[in-house]
Amino acid sequence: MTRRRALVTGANRGIGLAIARGLAARGCHVFLGVRDKAAAAEVACDLDADAIALDVADADSIKRAVEEIGSLDILVNNAGVLGAGRLLDDPEDFERSMSVMVHGPYLLMHLFTPAMVRNGYGRIVNVSSGWGAFSDGVSGPAGYGVAKAALNALTVASARTLPDSVKVNAMCPGWVRTRMGGASASRSPEEGADTAIWLATLDADGPTGGFFRDRKHIAW
Repeated sequence: MTRRRALVTGANRGIGLAIARGLAARGCHVFLGVRDKAAAAEVACDLDADAIALDVADADSIKRAVEEIGSLDILVNNAGVLGAGRLLDDPEDFERSMSVMVHGPYLLMHLFTPAMVRNGYGRIVNVSSGWGAFSDGVSGPAGYGVAKAALNALTVASARTLPDSVKVNAMCPGWVRTRMGGASASRSPEEGADTAIWLATLDADGPTGGFFRDRKHIAW
């Protein structure tokens, strides 16, 4: 059987690295999307993966990465940034949040999904957050919650326009011990990554257009 080809953005540490490890353990050929390709070389070697220079806030970087990778079966939009302060205080923070967590994922989906549709298979996982859920008041700091809410909307709308063979879902990893989540967080990166790995490897009858935590539907 041909190995599934998977790209994980922000894969050099934390949840992204745990997702990459999980997909590699399941036999996928993993591409680690990282801004510093040299810094990810050792991890790539350990996983028998390929490190790809990719800045999701830079359209040209995205296009170069897509050209280098070629076709893809699995896309995990994991890269994120966490600002601070109030939403309307910092336009630069808002723009960066939207670039990294909405515009970048959109462009990657735009470029990769045509081949997925032609091949009759695709799995897209958007790593979101409860802080981006309207059911939780879009409570993230600065631009983070709004960007994650927009990523959720992108998930719903794109799932509606793609065939069922290309499944698009969002997930919340919970509060995870990463550089973003902090050392006091309640979950390990592996626990945070589990639902993303599950969604990335769904069977043909799996869900699409949903929002999940711990493999269970949660409210938008």
